Amino acid sequence: SKVPTTVTNAVSWRSEGIKYKKNEVFIDVIESINVLVNANGSVMSSDIVGSIKLKTMLSGMPELRLGLNDRVLFALTGRDKGKTVVMEDVKFHQCVRLSRFESDRTISFIPPDGESELMSYRINTHVKPLIWIESVIEKFSHSRVEIMVKAKGQFKKQSVANNVEVRVPVPSDADSPKFKTSTGSAKYVPEKNLVVWTIKSFPGGKEFLMRAHFGLPSVENDVAEGKPPITVKFEIPYFTVSGIQVRYMKIIEKSGYQALPWVRYITQSGGRVATLLIVFSNIRNSSLPI
Repeated sequence: SKVPTTVTNAVSWRSEGIKYKKNEVFIDVIESINVLVNANGSVMSSDIVGSIKLKTMLSGMPELRLGLNDRVLFALTGRDKGKTVVMEDVKFHQCVRLSRFESDRTISFIPPDGESELMSYRINTHVKPLIWIESVIEKFSHSRVEIMVKAKGQFKKQSVANNVEVRVPVPSDADSPKFKTSTGSAKYVPEKNLVVWTIKSFPGGKEFLMRAHFGLPSVENDVAEGKPPITVKFEIPYFTVSGIQVRYMKIIEKSGYQALPWVRYITQSGGRVATLLIVFSNIRNSSLPI
């Protein structure tokens, strides 16, 4: 019968005899922010969900030790200086020695070869929307609907959000779309009742505008439709909202080879980055020029 791994100290997630000409480990710190803002501009809920992913190309059976700016660790060691973070709901890959982490907050492990998710966490904190959305929808009975959306980058000017998508819901019976944007492009997606405004590169501190005009049928839809929120998708490289940092990555292997660790930070929209609509009906003398 097979001898238990606890007796042999075998590592089930990594095979013996792995060799690389160049020893490297790539660390991705990826944070997704979830924010819900009401029509008055107040943040109703927000949190940060993070993960640390590895791409490991290391020979032999190395032991790695990862250091973060963990507030609990700094408090234990009396080094509570600088910016620290409080992580909740921390979950680790099976390779991490949980007893070591629970005793002194050290993240020590023999990594799987190749790509893996080392850990995930949540930070329950107040987060302002990184891309602030203001919207006005003017609906004229039996005639048309006009939409104005303003997007402003509320992150540092040195950073740039990539592949931004602002998704604006429109009435299901709208037709004849016309658009005007100060940057990027807008398109109508009728099967989803959405206008999708795409901005490839959105620098921090910048402000952009999108206007849309739709015709409505002469017979008003009697079915009361809900008002789903505007949602925003984006990705900001080299940036984290929480301020989490990889302080060090130690690589220890009995052959004593030198290895290079690389760290990359990415912030992206999560499942809930939404702004509720401000809707006005039957407003006169306020049409939006196209």
